[in-house]
Amino acid sequence: MRVTVSRKAHFNSAHRLYRKDWSFEKNNEIFGKCNNPNYHGHNYELIASVTGAIDQETGFVIDVKILKDIIKAEVEDAFDHKNLNLDVPEFKDLNPTAENIAVVIYNKIKAKLKSNLELEVTLYETPRNFVSYSGK
Repeated sequence: MRVTVSRKAHFNSAHRLYRKDWSFEKNNEIFGKCNNPNYHGHNYELIASVTGAIDQETGFVIDVKILKDIIKAEVEDAFDHKNLNLDVPEFKDLNPTAENIAVVIYNKIKAKLKSNLELEVTLYETPRNFVSYSGK
C-alpha cells in the first residue's frame, strides 16, 4: 500500500527573469515586466508530497515533523525574503523561473529523504500560476 503525505509551506522572494547573454530588448520581449532590472516579488506557496509505503512499526510514510523540518531548512530558510538572483547560489547562473525554482526545491528536499520515498513538489507563483515537478 502506497500513500502520499503532503506539507504546505510558503516563502516570499524577489527575482528577475533574464539571460545575461541577451540584450535588454530581447529579455524584455521574452520576459516582459518580469525582466524589471529592479526585480519583483512573489508570495510563493509550496506543496511537497512524499509517497511511499506505510511503515508497519510507526504507521507513517514519513513523520510530518521531519518533512516540516526539511522544508524549513532547505526552502524557507534558504529562499524566504531573499533575492533569488543575488542571494541564492543555485540561481547564480540559472534563470529563477517557476519551473527552475521547482526543480531546485525538488533536488534540495529529495536529497534529505530516504531513497525509497518518491517526491513531487508543486510551486504556486501566484494563485493561478503553478508548476509541478516529480523528478521525471
